[in-house]
Amino acid sequence: MMTGTLARAFAVLGVASLALTACSSSSESTEETAASESADATTSAPAEAEVVSTDCEPPQATPGAAPDTAPLKIGTLLPETGTLAFLGPPEVAGVQVAINEVNEAGGVLDQPVGLVTGDSGDTTTDTANATVDRQLAEGVDVIIGAASSAVSLKVIDKIASAGVVQISPANTSDQFVCYPDKGMYFRTAPTDVLQAQALAQLITGDGAQRVAIMALNDPYGTGLARNTASDLEAAGIASDQITTIIYDPNAQSFNAEVDQVKEFNPDAVAVIGFEETAKILTRMHEVGIGPSDGMLTYGTDGNMGNALGEGMGPGLLAGMKGTTPLTDVGPEFEQRLLAFDPALVDFNYAGESYDAVMIAALAAEQAKSTAGVDIASNINAVTADGEKCTTFVQCRDLIRAGTDIDYDGVTGQLAFGPAGEPSVGSYGSLLFGPDNKLTTEDYIVVEG
Repeated sequence: MMTGTLARAFAVLGVASLALTACSSSSESTEETAASESADATTSAPAEAEVVSTDCEPPQATPGAAPDTAPLKIGTLLPETGTLAFLGPPEVAGVQVAINEVNEAGGVLDQPVGLVTGDSGDTTTDTANATVDRQLAEGVDVIIGAASSAVSLKVIDKIASAGVVQISPANTSDQFVCYPDKGMYFRTAPTDVLQAQALAQLITGDGAQRVAIMALNDPYGTGLARNTASDLEAAGIASDQITTIIYDPNAQSFNAEVDQVKEFNPDAVAVIGFEETAKILTRMHEVGIGPSDGMLTYGTDGNMGNALGEGMGPGLLAGMKGTTPLTDVGPEFEQRLLAFDPALVDFNYAGESYDAVMIAALAAEQAKSTAGVDIASNINAVTADGEKCTTFVQCRDLIRAGTDIDYDGVTGQLAFGPAGEPSVGSYGSLLFGPDNKLTTEDYIVVEG
């Protein structure tokens, strides 16, 4: 991992405009309104309907009776339009760079990998379903996406039932940990069960003892809020010293929710949201509880980016801290992305997208089959408990020599657990300066 000046320089480049990093879901709310859920300002958990269990034995895929040796075909379900469209270019670049490198090395099972691109849209449209229908008809074996947890939940059953692998580079909602996905769903982004630990460490490390959490009403917001509250309690903060307020991200005003926060009189506020965070923080400043007013204020991957600072008054974000999934992917990988798309200005989730392709390709090599169920049956195994390797060629050659491999990607150690997701999460500890610009102060690594 980078330290000092290099880390800060990379953070500005690699995490620029991460605000709105709806890596976990789109900004649309569920049908329930925030008003009824946030009526009790002392509740420390979202509404009962939002609670999901992560204590389970996740389903595992069953290999097919006979291998499929047709060329591997990968589809993308990434945001080309909609509220998350800013995430599309780096994710698309990550996928394409990976496929190019695999094909330059001879392909999978000595055949070139095919690509069928597709738009995920967001939850206000049926774009994702239409894309998945088209890609299934074209015979894809693996679908990379969606970026939004809410969008993935709209198509996961259809993809799994078709025997096709789904790998999201950006879903972080804990709803996927125990989801009945037939063992066909995976993700290269760490679950928010881990991000909650990192956020709680950051908050308690600053000495906070009374915490208000504001979270948007969707699977990302409610799940991360619930886990953060639980981890704050585990760190020693009493439950009656934590309040969680769930809000509708499409509301015209957040005055009532911010007023609830002020009435609670916290010494720290965590805002788990997307683009509406600018309105929330502006209102917090108006009532004297913004970060520039001295309030310990925290964000997460959905809003911790330079785009948030560009939409705020000068200096209003000074001192705000937060977390986002972040590892040292290095300038060399960034240059590989730029060689494909020179117009890239953001690099968020490009590494996770790249790793998703590599994992699928290596799992197919190990299975000696491109059938979705065969790939799924090998994905967890190629990321853990074997001889470490970091490139497609290196890992493929080990597989062909009969060696059990442990692929460590450009995003670092993956070590997938039974739920098909990283068991280790690396998060940048980010800080807004007086110029409303982000720097990376440190990294927080947590394990599930």
